[in-house]
Amino acid sequence: MSEINKLKIFNDPIYGFITIPNALIYDLVQHPYFQRLRRISQMGLSYLVYPGANHTRFHHALGCMHIMQKAVDVLRFKGVSISEEEENALYIAILLHDIGHGPFSHAMESSIVEDVHHEAISLLFMNQLNKEFHGQLSLAIQVFEGDYHRKFMLQLISSQLDMDRMDYLKRDSFYSGVAEGNVNSERLIQMMNVVDDVLVIEEKGIYSVEKFLMSRRLMYWQAYLHKTSLVAELILTKVLKRAKELTQKGIILPCSEPLLFFMQNKITMETFDSKNLDLFSQLDDFDIISALKSWQKQDDFILSSLSKMIINRDLLKIKLTEEKPSSEELHALKERFALENNITLAEANYFIFKGKIKNQAYSKEAEPIRILKKDKTIEDVVDASDQLNLKSLSKSVVKYYICFPKQLV
Repeated sequence: MSEINKLKIFNDPIYGFITIPNALIYDLVQHPYFQRLRRISQMGLSYLVYPGANHTRFHHALGCMHIMQKAVDVLRFKGVSISEEEENALYIAILLHDIGHGPFSHAMESSIVEDVHHEAISLLFMNQLNKEFHGQLSLAIQVFEGDYHRKFMLQLISSQLDMDRMDYLKRDSFYSGVAEGNVNSERLIQMMNVVDDVLVIEEKGIYSVEKFLMSRRLMYWQAYLHKTSLVAELILTKVLKRAKELTQKGIILPCSEPLLFFMQNKITMETFDSKNLDLFSQLDDFDIISALKSWQKQDDFILSSLSKMIINRDLLKIKLTEEKPSSEELHALKERFALENNITLAEANYFIFKGKIKNQAYSKEAEPIRILKKDKTIEDVVDASDQLNLKSLSKSVVKYYICFPKQLV
C-alpha cells in the first residue's frame, strides 16, 4: 500500500476529525492487537446504568493520540524543542498505553488473570510489537517506562494531568451523559509549558485545573463508582472466580478457547510468555458475555445464578455506608441465605460480601500538578489555588459497602 493511503482521518464525536500522522501509526492502528480494542468497552458494565456508555477503548486511544498532537503543537509553539523521533514516541506511547486491557479489565484482574495488571500487559504488547516493527517502538517504550531523561514526556502519558485522563473524562462524560465530567481539555493544553524538562501549567490556567480535578471527583462518584456499576463488576468478578474454581476441579464449562485456557491455568507475570500474550489478545467482551449466556444454564447454582444477574440486569442489592458493616450482620445474612438455598456458608460468600471504595481526585503523594506563577516560581496546584475545596479534593474519601440478594431485604 502506498504511503498516501495511510494518511487516514477518523470522525470523532468529541473532537471532530482525528488525523493519523504517519504510516507507522497507521500500521499500529491496523494491527490485530490494536483492532481488538474495538471489542473492549471503555466503561465495562457501566452501560447497565448509562445506556449510552458503549464506547470502546479503541475510541479512547485514538482520542488520546489526537490531544497529544495538540499538546506537541502548543509546546513547540512555546519554544520547547521536541524532535520528530520524540514526537513519534509520544504518539505511540499514548496510543498503546491501554492496549493491555482485557475485557472488563478490573473484574478480570481480580479473578482470571490474577495479579497481572493491564499496565504490565501493555508493556508486553509493546515489546512484541517492537520486534514486529524492527525496533521502531524502542523510544516510545523508554518514555512509557519512565526511563527517558525528558521527564515531561512521561507526564504527558501518565501523571495527574495526562492526556489519558483528559480524554477519558471528556469521552466518558459525553457517552454516559454525566455532564459534570466534561473537562475543558483544549484550554488545559493551551496552558501547558515545560520548565527544566518538567511539565507545568501557566498560572492563568489554574481554574481549568480546578475544574478538571472537580470533574474527576464527580465522575468517580457518579459513573466509575456508581453503586450499580460497582455491584455489577463485583458480581462479574465472582462469576469468573467461580468458573475458574469449577474448571480447576475438572468441570469443562462452555466458553471460547482463550477464556478456557486462562481459567485452566494460573498465569503469573513470570509465565506470561508470547504464546500466552497471543491467547490474551484473542480475548474481548464477546468471550465473556457469550460465556455468561451459556453459564446461566449450568447445574452449578452459584455460576448460573450470578450469570443470570448480569445478563438480565437483576443484580444483588448494594448498600453504601459511612461505617464499616458489622461481621455479625454479614454472618446472619449468610446463614439465612445458605439455609434457604441449601448451600454451604462458604458458597454463600459468593452472594453476600463487603468491601470499601476510595475516591481521591488529587494525591499529594504522587507527582504534583505544577503551576508556573507570573514571577516564574513553581508551586503545587493545592498551594497555588485560592480554592479551599482543592485541599479537600486531595483527601481520600472512603465508603463501605455490603452486597446481598434482594430477597434478604
